[in-house]
Amino acid sequence: MKTSHVLILTATAVIVAASVPATGRQDNAPPATEAAPLPSGGMLRTMPLGDYQCAMPGDAGGQAFVEVSDENFRISTASRYFSSDGDGTYIMRGTNLTFTRGPKKGERFLRVGDNQLRKLTDAGERSKLLCTRLQDRR
Repeated sequence: MKTSHVLILTATAVIVAASVPATGRQDNAPPATEAAPLPSGGMLRTMPLGDYQCAMPGDAGGQAFVEVSDENFRISTASRYFSSDGDGTYIMRGTNLTFTRGPKKGERFLRVGDNQLRKLTDAGERSKLLCTRLQDRR
């Protein structure tokens, strides 16, 4: 196919797309009975891949932190995670991470650093549990 034909087809597609309303339906299409709520929380993102160690704060007279090994997990490709109880998926919008499938389904975290997540309570408040990505082991 000639370059000029490709450019003409592309320009035509842009013109047609611009003439369709932003709702994605044509003027003669029946109105939707109920609009689905738009997802909120910001731009889709992912966390850095690797093992995340979860811990509670310690005290000045002892350990700096106390690992909670049952909460540890590994972030993998394709928004997947693995824990000692199995694997699942997560979604991250802005700084809010939610496990959507698997043994951690429903657990929510707030990204508080490049490699850190703070677990949120059911009420959406920050808990003391902090999960930190461990150094890459190569």
